[in-house]
Order: sequence, then C-alpha cells, then structure tokens
Amino acid sequence: MSASKKIIIGLQRVTSAVAKGFFEITQNSFALIGVTVIFAAIALVAHPELRQIGEIRLFGLLQERQFEITGLVNDPVASERATAADPHELPKQQAAVAFWLSKKYRVAPEPVSALVAEAYDIGMRVQLDPTLILAVMAIESGFNPFAQSPVGAQGLMQVMTRVHSDKYQNFGGKFAAFDPLSNLRVGVKVLQDCIRIAGSTEGGLKNYVGAGNTQDDGGYAGKVMAEHARLKQVAAGRPVPVTTPAPAPTAGNTIVPESPDTESAKVATVAMN
Repeated sequence: MSASKKIIIGLQRVTSAVAKGFFEITQNSFALIGVTVIFAAIALVAHPELRQIGEIRLFGLLQERQFEITGLVNDPVASERATAADPHELPKQQAAVAFWLSKKYRVAPEPVSALVAEAYDIGMRVQLDPTLILAVMAIESGFNPFAQSPVGAQGLMQVMTRVHSDKYQNFGGKFAAFDPLSNLRVGVKVLQDCIRIAGSTEGGLKNYVGAGNTQDDGGYAGKVMAEHARLKQVAAGRPVPVTTPAPAPTAGNTIVPESPDTESAKVATVAMN
C-alpha cells in the first residue's frame, strides 16, 4: 500500500470518528434539552407563580426593546382604560344626546358617549331621568372630569369628596373622584338622596348645590332644569339649537357663582346627606 493511500484511509477514519462523535454529542444535547423542557413545563404547571414571574420578566424585556426602537413604552391595554365609546354603536336616542352635548360643550363625542350610556344605564336602575343626570353634569363641570370648586367639590358631578369619601371606598378610594364613571355613580347616589329628602326634583337640586337652607340658589336649579328640558327634546328627536356656553370659570365655579354664600352652604347641606 502506497503512502498516499495510507494517508487517505487515515483521513477517512478520522473524519468518520469526528462525525460519529459529533452525532452522539448532538443527540445527547437534544435529549438533554428535551428533558430540560419537560421538567420546566412540569415546574410551571406545578408552580404557576413561576410562570407569572417569567411572563412579567419577558414583558419587561419586550417593553425595554420597544422603547429602544420607538421611544415609546408599549401599553396595549391603554384603550381599555379610556372612558370612551363609539357614538354610532349607541341607540339612536343616546347617540343624538351624545352628539348634541359634544357640540355644545366642545368635547369629543367618544368620551361623552360613554358617559351618556352610563347615565342611561344607571338612571334606569335608580329611576332617575338620565337627561337630568347629564344636565347636572353639564351645569356642574361642563364635562370636565378634573374640575374642582373652591370648597373641594370634584369631578364631573362636583361631589364633595371629603364629605362622601365613604362612597368612594367601593371604587378604590378618594382618587376615584377623578375617574369619570366612578364620579358619575357617586354623584347620582348623592343626587338621588337629595331628591328623596327634598321630595321634589327642584328641591333636590337645591340641596345638591348646597342651598337647601337658603332661599336663593343663585339660579342653579333653573339652569339644570332648562338644560334637562333641552336634552329631553334632543332625546325625543326634536331639533334643538346648539348654543355654546361661555368658557367655564376655573375648576367648577359653574356652581352658583352669583351667590357668595352658596359654596359654604354646599358644604353644610351636602354633609347632612
């Protein structure tokens, strides 16, 4: 056998040995990976808290990567937290009210639509006219969910948060006063109590604004009832001109600005409810 043949045969043997060793190592590695995956799956099933930790960590890494690429933190559930609804998906009556309020108070129709839908839902449950609820909201805050009066009436319905803090406990605490739907629900409860105590809508509105112990409510009840009447006409399908009100004073001063004693009266009257 020539030297060249011996060299070729030797190379073939070495190549064969290397290939066989690589196959065995690879096969064993895949087997090890498979076993590892199986044990990991068993551990995740047996300990769901480990899966939760892993998901949180993975989500954090994805958010960091998203921020590096776009400069924005990924928040896929942001739209679910928003107080908004498509006005075209509302019943015809509610949609008409939502669009009218949107034009008059210069606010987006989507959040107003969510408030209109909630007002109709809760109004039916507590037997209060939803257009009355919306009228109170309009006069109190002009649909500003962050409004605050000088004496601490807050949110859409200008509820005295410190007086009715107990009512916000079901919504997670006093900061829920600035959540539109929570404020609406608490405000409706306060309005319902005021009307029940007074025995009439007008009297209840007077109590609601804090003028129950005075002869003059500064025209508050009249303003609410006038807006209520307009909203009822809109809901009935009648054409009602949209007259945009003057810009509301800072943070809830729509509450009877004519009477300097009304704000202090609101504290006293609402506290009794």
